[in-house]
Amino acid sequence: MQTLRRFRAQIILVIIALTAIALLLIAQGGEGSIGGPAPTTGGQYVEGLVGRPSRLNPLLDAGNQVDRDVNRLIFSSLFKFDSFGSPIPDLVESWGVSATGDVINIKLLETALWHDGAPVTSRDVLFTIQLMRFEGSPIPADERALWEAVEVIVFDDYNLQFVLPDAYSPFMDYLDFGILPEHLLGGKDLGTLINDAFNLAPVGSGPYQFDELITTENQIEGIVLSANLNYHGEGPFIEQIVFRYYDSTAAALEAYRAGTIMGIGMIEEASLADVLNEPTLNFYSGRLPQISMLLFNLSNDSTPYFQDAQVRRGLLMALNRPWMLDEILNGQGLLASGPVLFGSWAYYGGVPEVAYDPEAAVDVLRDAGWAIPADGGAVRQQDGFRMDFELVFPDTPHHTQFAEMIQEYWAAVGVRVDLLPVDYDTLVLDYLDTRTYEAALVDLDMRGSPDPDPYPFWHQSQVTGGQNYAGWDDRRASEYLERARVTWFANERIRLYRNFQVHFGRELPAIPLYSPVYNYAVSSVVQGISIGTLYDPADRFNNVDAWFLVAAPPDEAVIQTPAASATP
Repeated sequence: MQTLRRFRAQIILVIIALTAIALLLIAQGGEGSIGGPAPTTGGQYVEGLVGRPSRLNPLLDAGNQVDRDVNRLIFSSLFKFDSFGSPIPDLVESWGVSATGDVINIKLLETALWHDGAPVTSRDVLFTIQLMRFEGSPIPADERALWEAVEVIVFDDYNLQFVLPDAYSPFMDYLDFGILPEHLLGGKDLGTLINDAFNLAPVGSGPYQFDELITTENQIEGIVLSANLNYHGEGPFIEQIVFRYYDSTAAALEAYRAGTIMGIGMIEEASLADVLNEPTLNFYSGRLPQISMLLFNLSNDSTPYFQDAQVRRGLLMALNRPWMLDEILNGQGLLASGPVLFGSWAYYGGVPEVAYDPEAAVDVLRDAGWAIPADGGAVRQQDGFRMDFELVFPDTPHHTQFAEMIQEYWAAVGVRVDLLPVDYDTLVLDYLDTRTYEAALVDLDMRGSPDPDPYPFWHQSQVTGGQNYAGWDDRRASEYLERARVTWFANERIRLYRNFQVHFGRELPAIPLYSPVYNYAVSSVVQGISIGTLYDPADRFNNVDAWFLVAAPPDEAVIQTPAASATP
């Protein structure tokens, strides 16, 4: 199947995080210990979100993180994903895959209800998928194309089937969409729904339900959610969650200090130190689904030396990547080792590390035939051909700092680099898509893609017209990716992706730099929170059912809720 997730090159709105290198990044303050407060039902949690609301509709929230945060609590999906990227049933009671790998049978829970009491059925699933097929929808093109190719068969209210054109194990990635209620929205297409009143008074089937908007002079300042007493999963302890909107982390922090909110949903870099110094805030971090990389154009005639794996290795050895993270991101990133996200079930940590070693880098380049002429000059040459090239990169402060530091490191080993900053659209459309660049600094954004599936970026078939921007035409790598896409056996997929990562680490068609992390701060009165690796910042609510407010000891059935908590 050629349906691919697109490379959504976009400005990263905030570079975030506190270093925490572990398979699961967990809270500092965390859960209550033995002898501490016990979870008790009740209370109100108020969180400040940095941004403004638009539409509380899971099919229309792709461009607005604060909407996705709220929608995660209101709406359910067929599957969710744990911190390893493995699927977990949400509305699904049981499921199975045919021996041929192209038919998936789903049995829905018969206990799932919409917030208005109507049952959630197979027809709601089909209705939502039909909306995603709408040609004018904001759904990413790859998702729309997939749903146009997949046949959905409804057998009855709780049993349905997906028939794929071919075996395609990454299909599970596409089953985490929020389900919409047909009995309320039937007959409408997504174009009509864009301005529908439903988006400001939604009805879902998630752990929390919409209560009301908090408004001031027709401006939405917040939203109130209440626990869904008929929720099909583990019901939450916290009775009410209120979100309030702010224009910056600094503004949200002031609201926290004033007692208006109890948590801050996005920590911007400028406010990181202030948040860390707040004694009553617990700090949580999780790896975000992004890998920043240096791509080499392996098919550009002006840079034939990039086709030599030894040259590529020498260029990697010349970069002090840990120091770059410390200097530019204040250590707020995780060093990337390959094309699969750290923390994923498919990640293999056994690929040999290529450490910073400028002297060895000089030796590697010299052994590959590239030397600095004895008669003068500072740029490496081979048969009169100079190793100098242009590095194109996004015109943002952080990318500029990375590019300038890369330029300095490579200059130190005799490689000259000219820098070309451009905006993201220009980078993708005029350089990557056209394959006219020489080297590029890019962010591979894998948000919402727990399945690693590196096929779009590295398979041979994507060299021309696809997203294999590096032009890596490697048959062995492609075979690993092809086989991993058609088998549903987890152990076999793990083995294939391990082999792919080892081969990638040997050939180095690109240089992995880092993955950013997400920082989240919540008052110490809120307990039970844990954050693992994230595939979207909204994943911080994956264990919201375990959150609870500081309670009295077990012999006192009283919840201590801050007197200054916001009320609608």
